[in-house]
Amino acid sequence: MEEQKKKMQLPKITRDEFFTMQEERDLRSKKHVENLKISDIADFPNHPFKVIVDDEMREMSKSIEEYGVLVPVLVRPKQDGKYEMISGHRRKKASELANKDSIPCIIRELTDDEATIIMVDSNMQREHILPSEKAFAYKLKLEALNSQGKRNDLTLSPMDTKLDSAEKLGKEFDDSRATVFRYIRLTELIPKILDMVDSERIAFRPAVEISYLTKDEQNMLLDCMEYSDCTPFLSQAIQLKELSRKKELNQDTMDSLMEQEKPNQKEKYKFNADRLRNLLPRNLDDKGREDYVVKAVEFYNNHQRKKQMER
Repeated sequence: MEEQKKKMQLPKITRDEFFTMQEERDLRSKKHVENLKISDIADFPNHPFKVIVDDEMREMSKSIEEYGVLVPVLVRPKQDGKYEMISGHRRKKASELANKDSIPCIIRELTDDEATIIMVDSNMQREHILPSEKAFAYKLKLEALNSQGKRNDLTLSPMDTKLDSAEKLGKEFDDSRATVFRYIRLTELIPKILDMVDSERIAFRPAVEISYLTKDEQNMLLDCMEYSDCTPFLSQAIQLKELSRKKELNQDTMDSLMEQEKPNQKEKYKFNADRLRNLLPRNLDDKGREDYVVKAVEFYNNHQRKKQMER
């Protein structure tokens, strides 16, 4: 009886296996499905979506180990005789974790623009998408739509085509045209600051303004944020952008701006510089002085504890 129940159990379908594109489901009914070696399938170039081994991935891997891949991935042939993944990067990774050597695939001839659009659309079905993922996905798809637009409608100017494509893209994912361009601006951030946006240490709108800073200015800001343990709010970010535009942004102007009190700033201790100047070695930088003071306080605390124990 128990064996019959076990046989009658339906396989558990994960979110990634269920939410596939309608076009991919249509392809499945029209195209032959082949089992291809996973080692013969390369990831999509500059794939903007992170493939993370989390609980959901482990659950998918367990399902694949038991039932196999229920929804074939979509690939396109490469000139070297191998294949390129279009839709199914997570299923591919889960299959590798399940020690599978092959995976069921739908093989389709696609142009670069077609492949990009399908790749973005299939991955935007996910429940959780990071700002950086959305930013690069919007950028890739907008470039593909613009490329198609240039071929399909030569009467439009490049700017008209770009704006129409951005509006179309925004409507597909419930964003305004302005929001699409704001997300794309995030691709101009240096990686460490973009990571801070993903981890919600920097809010979206200030991050957009920061993206207008040069790479050197962004690195300077990163050092400033790490030292002061705070991030710029929107009005500060706008001022930073304006100073950069005027070529007036330097270490002094940035420090002065970032020293303004803000809601996300942690409590800081202030000391009279004159009282400390004669006690600290002269050759120390800011970090060295901080370390020196911390060690001095630790030494003093240990000394006080020993005195109390000797009483």
